[in-house]
Amino acid sequence: MSEVKISAAEVNKLRKATGAGMMDCKKALVEAKGDFDAAIDVLRKKGQKVAEKRADRESSEGAAAIKINDDNTVGVAIVLGCETDFVGKNENFLALANELAEKAINFDSKEDFLASDFGGMTVSEKLVEQTGVIGEKLEINAFEKLEAPYVGSYVHINKIGALVGLSEANEEVAKDVAMQVASMGATSLSYKGFDAEYVANETEARIAVIEKDNEELARLGKTLKNVPQYISMAQLTPEVMAQAEADAKEQLKAEGKPEQIWDKILPGKMERFVSDNTTLDQEQCLLDQKFIKDEKQTVEAYVASKNVEVTAFKRVSLG
Repeated sequence: MSEVKISAAEVNKLRKATGAGMMDCKKALVEAKGDFDAAIDVLRKKGQKVAEKRADRESSEGAAAIKINDDNTVGVAIVLGCETDFVGKNENFLALANELAEKAINFDSKEDFLASDFGGMTVSEKLVEQTGVIGEKLEINAFEKLEAPYVGSYVHINKIGALVGLSEANEEVAKDVAMQVASMGATSLSYKGFDAEYVANETEARIAVIEKDNEELARLGKTLKNVPQYISMAQLTPEVMAQAEADAKEQLKAEGKPEQIWDKILPGKMERFVSDNTTLDQEQCLLDQKFIKDEKQTVEAYVASKNVEVTAFKRVSLG
């Protein structure tokens, strides 16, 4: 029985529909005896076989993609993961990531998105198909959605994506804060969102690390690190602050500073006390971080100067 003749136009049509290589498309059409839909199924089954073989591979490379609606009130950020940086930079792969983000904005969860239609198959099936085409494991490694009166975003070299919600429209502030989120990796909007047990455990762990470091520094005869009593504003109760002020006054008295100038010195000492004892907030709380464009002010101060508020943020990244 003679082989079915496949035209170049048929091969090109299948290639455009699936993204598969020319030879793979031709082989699929031959196997399907020229039936276009059957050829797509052949490629899909090939993808399933490849996906099964690569199921235990890490998909830690890839691309972050963001889509925001026309009203700038809803945004979604996803990460399309693959195995190698080479594939992650490929134009077709990046185009797929952006196309997936375009569809993802219509869904509230990763599960619903993966089960949704993508050209006659589900998104999950599309990923399997493209695994066969590309030869690497593909996964949606992150899915974050944000709604606010105004949503802005920033994507850093396709590796990190950030969404920021503001109380009202301000494109400049939204981009600045989104860059802050991408760069500094905050995990919480404010210290007020911290769980008390988490803060207590983190305090204990951090103090233990510093004390261990100080043992080595002492052995080497070097200056010891300051061991903080606290690490978050959540711990700085009115009683704690009152005691800190009393301690500062005692120190000034011991140093022989005239009492009439204490009012000029105390604010700086109290500011230093707060700074030394809120390291967790400065690392993990967006509003308490130093603003990357002006480290003399916090993100909260910068945003307030623009008469807007940050309502929420989301961050996705590779890995």
